[in-house]
Amino acid sequence: MEITIIGGGLAGAEAAWQIARRGERVTLYEMRPGAYTPAHTTPLLSELVCSNSLKSQDLTNAHGLLKEELRRLHSIIIEAADRTSIPGGKALVVDRTKFATMITEKIEAHPLIEVIREEVKEMPPGIVIIATGPLTSDGLAERIREITGKENLSFFDAISPIVDGETIDMEKVFFGSRYMEGTDDYLNCPLTRDEYDAFYDALITAERVSLREFEKVPYFEGCLPIEIMAERGRKTLAFGPMKPVGLPDPSTQKRYYAVVQLRREDASGSMYNLVGFQTKLTYKEQERVFGMIPGLHHAAFLRHGSIHRNTYINSPSVLTSSLQCAHMNRIFFAGQITGVEGYVESTAMGLIAGISAYMYLKGIPFEPPPDDTCTSALLQYITTERKNFQPMNVNFGLLKNYNKKEKEKTIHRALESISLWGRAMEPSAGYPNRPSALLAPDGMDT
Repeated sequence: MEITIIGGGLAGAEAAWQIARRGERVTLYEMRPGAYTPAHTTPLLSELVCSNSLKSQDLTNAHGLLKEELRRLHSIIIEAADRTSIPGGKALVVDRTKFATMITEKIEAHPLIEVIREEVKEMPPGIVIIATGPLTSDGLAERIREITGKENLSFFDAISPIVDGETIDMEKVFFGSRYMEGTDDYLNCPLTRDEYDAFYDALITAERVSLREFEKVPYFEGCLPIEIMAERGRKTLAFGPMKPVGLPDPSTQKRYYAVVQLRREDASGSMYNLVGFQTKLTYKEQERVFGMIPGLHHAAFLRHGSIHRNTYINSPSVLTSSLQCAHMNRIFFAGQITGVEGYVESTAMGLIAGISAYMYLKGIPFEPPPDDTCTSALLQYITTERKNFQPMNVNFGLLKNYNKKEKEKTIHRALESISLWGRAMEPSAGYPNRPSALLAPDGMDT
């Protein structure tokens, strides 16, 4: 049985590299230059079509910690980024042409990787890793629909911002569901008429992200950007996503002019989603304008809002923790199509898919990374059943039992754990069935 990878982006290249460095042959299909997505302009593998920043290098930032975990797992993407980096403050910023060129040359030169430049429209035989990204071709998307079920594939992505629960001013908000029905899973940020007017004026004049040509499609009514909705009239939001009906203050019974609801994103309440606040505002403007909402004046954003054309599967309903399709285990998914957001996040899921597919080929049980790592946190996010599944960037809020006051310990433990797991995943280690059963460093329990 052979391993085939569809898609030569970050995840596909990473998966191919991880398989080949373990001594197994792999075929990588990339449709460019025969056919291009609306976003790509070169035939280079792992072309960066948006920003040339892979975000923070700082280990106290989840993006920085994830990158360091991938370094310890011999990621070709992070190696290329490090070697083609240019000044960018605390961020890992790359020369995008040198970056993609280096990856292309290393992948194409590897004796165990065959790169075929043609579009895949039918599912190949054998083990297949689908790493086609957010702009999967229509033909292949239809095949994915058949595999996953039509209800499990999305083409349009409306994402609301998520804020750090610890940075919300709890003295200015209150818990409560509309009409006090159900549980108190919502935090409510009440606004007076003056506060609402100030917020509205800032919202409709805020700077927005310019749409690329392939994103210039009509918005679905159910996922209008909050600022576009506001343009329909000053009171539109107060009768829509910010309606105060059924949400009086439980202690005073005071009724407000408008209310912004925050939905709990995890059991611990470390992350809250701004309900209905999908947006095309720039990240800087999101923090400024949404920071005007009572209770959010000093809120830290774990994920910014966005609306863009995106192809992704409902991974919690489709994938196992080994990134295999639950009812067709020869099929694996990797990268952004799994519901992760960001270059490094896509790389991480490509790395996991590559290792997992290789072990499946060898008949060896796959053991996911330890729970206390960012790599595992992302994997668990996309493979654990949840309501309203939406793509996600890495953030500390995804880590189980994360305590902001113990961040240094969290970082140390994550790096020690991923190093231990990485060593157990090397062929020379003999692939123990349970690498987590190995003694953890420094006497820590696993």
